[in-house]
Amino acid sequence: MSRRLLWWIAGAVILAALVAVYAVFDPAESHFPRCPFLTLTGLQCPGCGSQRAVHAMLHADFAGAFKSNALLVASMPLVALMLVAQGMRRSMPRVYTALNGRTMIWIVFVVIIVWWIARNIWNLP
Repeated sequence: MSRRLLWWIAGAVILAALVAVYAVFDPAESHFPRCPFLTLTGLQCPGCGSQRAVHAMLHADFAGAFKSNALLVASMPLVALMLVAQGMRRSMPRVYTALNGRTMIWIVFVVIIVWWIARNIWNLP
């Protein structure tokens, strides 16, 4: 077996284990790690609520996931599109380049910063 295939298998096993943990244990009621930024400053980081949002999405509770971290839920279509583009990188190089280029990186960066500021000013989820 090639090293590359072994890495893919290892990644799939780790991902399956993480999905199982998040599906079974509710981060709001379990001993999952708390956000260090929130603990130290009292302000939410862009990822605050992501653990609860993932748990809610695994239980098809998209409204609950949106209440936990709206940016995470809203970004799922883009993440899915980026994964498809990665898989079809050779057959659709322009799509892959557009989704992974400098412009997209800056757009995502600005959206995250705006989200970080907005959720703390207006107490967004």
